[in-house]
Amino acid sequence: MPTVMIKGAIHQYDKGTTFESIVREYQEQYHNSIALIYFNGKMRELNKRLERDGVISFITTGDNAGHNSYVRTAQMMLVKAVRDIMKDQGNSVHVKIEFALGNAVYCSVRGGIRVTDEFARHVEMEMKKLRDRNAPITKKTYPIDDAIELFKRQGMHDKERLFHYRRGSTINVYNMEGYYDYFYGYMLPSAGYVNLFEIKAYGGGLLMVLPRQENPLELEPFVEEKSLFEQLLLSTKWGDLVNISTVGDLNDAICGGSISDMILVQEALQERRIGEIAAQIFERKETKFVLVAGPSSSGKTTFAHRLAVQLRSFGLKPHIISMDDYFVNREQTPIDIDGNYNYEVLEAVDIDLFNDDMLDLLDGETIEMPQFDFKAGKRVYKGRYLKLNADDILIIEGIHGLNPKATEELPDKNKFKIYISCMTSLNIDEHNRIPSTDARLLRRMVRDARTRGNSAQHTFELWPKVRAGEDMNIFPFQDDADAVFNSVLIYELAVIKQFAEPLLFNVGQNEPEYYEAKRLLKFLEYFVGVDTASVPNNSLLREFVGGSCFSV
Repeated sequence: MPTVMIKGAIHQYDKGTTFESIVREYQEQYHNSIALIYFNGKMRELNKRLERDGVISFITTGDNAGHNSYVRTAQMMLVKAVRDIMKDQGNSVHVKIEFALGNAVYCSVRGGIRVTDEFARHVEMEMKKLRDRNAPITKKTYPIDDAIELFKRQGMHDKERLFHYRRGSTINVYNMEGYYDYFYGYMLPSAGYVNLFEIKAYGGGLLMVLPRQENPLELEPFVEEKSLFEQLLLSTKWGDLVNISTVGDLNDAICGGSISDMILVQEALQERRIGEIAAQIFERKETKFVLVAGPSSSGKTTFAHRLAVQLRSFGLKPHIISMDDYFVNREQTPIDIDGNYNYEVLEAVDIDLFNDDMLDLLDGETIEMPQFDFKAGKRVYKGRYLKLNADDILIIEGIHGLNPKATEELPDKNKFKIYISCMTSLNIDEHNRIPSTDARLLRRMVRDARTRGNSAQHTFELWPKVRAGEDMNIFPFQDDADAVFNSVLIYELAVIKQFAEPLLFNVGQNEPEYYEAKRLLKFLEYFVGVDTASVPNNSLLREFVGGSCFSV
């Protein structure tokens, strides 16, 4: 009879007791639903069984891992619901989980299906039936050849391609009432756990609205973000242009020898988009301040340089400046709750000085531009003078560029705001999307190791604070942008893999970041690696892996 410590108390359970039955004893002590557990420091699904002594702690839907398991389980329910509705068409109908959009997940339905409001209601009704009868989800480990044959029978050729490159000999497959699927990440034990969702017809596909992690017991209304949706859809179409929508497709291109051409096409599509934004700016003749803002590791610096090149082709004379140069001196920098300097908040920037300088430039005056000395912790002046003539224009990079308070003294007619982010369009397979936050985290890890000598552990430690700063200072203002730019490159993770893996392998088993490092290592195993030889020196990717022709 195994002995278990839970919340400081000792308990004994019969060997083979499910973790789900143990969770039921403690659920009323938690505000949010318990989704997973830690057993002896390792994450476990609730349908696992107790086999030995250990320590248990609980993970709820208010935690990142618990919320993700809720989303994955809802996605499995949606795909099964569509397949059940369209069962007369066999395996010709495919649902692809495309991308996250606010508190929703956008899915396309392929196979000649016209997605109407009535179809969306039918899908929601079928999902509610799964929920109401608490359809169980079981997991079984299959030999890889058997799993591939199973997916082949279900018409899941994307999974056939994905697991063709699998190094391991087995695959974990989930089963819900005879529907088999693979999911990258932990799942809930049954459909009854997914009690809140709404299905809408949207943009030619299905929109599944789900609770946010911050508020898992309430289904908030979906807030439309048209510009963001259009750019995410555009990136998906860019992948379709080169016949790459999943990691299996990408690996086929790499191994088939067509990767160099695909890289050139991707870079050309991105350059075309930068040119379109430059044309928008040029058409707005009174624009003097181009404000570029976005979350960490979006490629803002390289984008600013490439935008400057495009603006020069229109006869303009761009000057790139960083809002970071207007940081207040260190003794005035706000302190966070841990006692560290907080450079993420607006109060870390001398907004009054910034606005005064910009207004002086707008009035045709010559000013000396500051530069922030991070080592000394203060602004310095090194004789860099600037004056805006008729054809001059400023490209201002900084996380607060979209915040109206940061530029409140500047006339709106003189401002053009650009939101840039790395919004991943590539999927692992049709039912497993790649979170954009993972792509940005890997970008930052590789860049900071190269430019600052930071370890993966250091990047992991900083990441929660970085994300919190983005939620407060960037994402609330993204809809105010005049243009949106998606900096993702469909091939980039195959390149980043070579740089990230050694950093992740260096995270020790006793480090608190160990399991997160293992998760990312497992994720990178899906990719066949690509070296940097075919990556152009003006690519946004060069900002992270090195070798850029720009000073980044």
